[in-house]
Amino acid sequence: MKKTPYFYKTFMEVTITILGTGTSQGIPVIGSSHPVCLSDDPKDKRLRVSAMVEVMDKRFIIDCGPDFRQQMLSNKVSSIDAVLFTHEHADHTAGLDDLRPFYFRQGDLQCYMTSRVHRALQERFNYIFTTKDKYPGVATLEVHEFQNDSFQVDGINVTPVLADHGYIPVHGFRIENVAYMTDVKTIAQGEKKKLKNLDVLILNMLREEPHPTHLNLEEALELVRELQPKRTYFTHISHYLGFHEEVQQQLPENVFLAYDNLKITSN
Repeated sequence: MKKTPYFYKTFMEVTITILGTGTSQGIPVIGSSHPVCLSDDPKDKRLRVSAMVEVMDKRFIIDCGPDFRQQMLSNKVSSIDAVLFTHEHADHTAGLDDLRPFYFRQGDLQCYMTSRVHRALQERFNYIFTTKDKYPGVATLEVHEFQNDSFQVDGINVTPVLADHGYIPVHGFRIENVAYMTDVKTIAQGEKKKLKNLDVLILNMLREEPHPTHLNLEEALELVRELQPKRTYFTHISHYLGFHEEVQQQLPENVFLAYDNLKITSN
């Protein structure tokens, strides 16, 4: 069957909650006296990057980092339908053990990841993935490996978008007319086609100075101009970028700095 191009597709409404918008150290950084780390503005306090996507009656979590427990409590999340992993770095996976309360209530948890991420998590969390003498209090994950083709999670279409994280591959995800891309340095032209006709793009933007594995402000704005989403929200933000309110005033129309617990609705 011929696929309907995104340009002609009618989209379902999506709500995405930005659970964390910080870098791998979070903001404030431990022991830092940088002015942003000392800020009293809640929008300058950033947990590690993660997001929650809600469409129809389904709820997906993108990445499960070291602040996962706090993020779930802050947003009063009592159930999830799946976890999607962008890549294997600790700030995106270190909260894996905190999936246990969901497992105790719901049973085996659906997790979607590439084979590369699966191997890394098997090494790092051997006690979760082992099938021999497994401790009874450990969560059981139902792992689904994806490559780079669209797949369905409980009837919801998910399109992986392959990008380069400087030294390793990373995947973002498009769900309906919303796309979430983090830890991106470059995206191949073929993959950019998956990011056309977006209502909402969530994209990493680290700081003004160039960085070897993340988009800086200039690179991120250039990508936004190329893709032309209706709205863009930057995430994975370093304290070196500056104060939230000051930076926001300098951004183009329809480009925003995300902040922790921000809720965005498509359409």
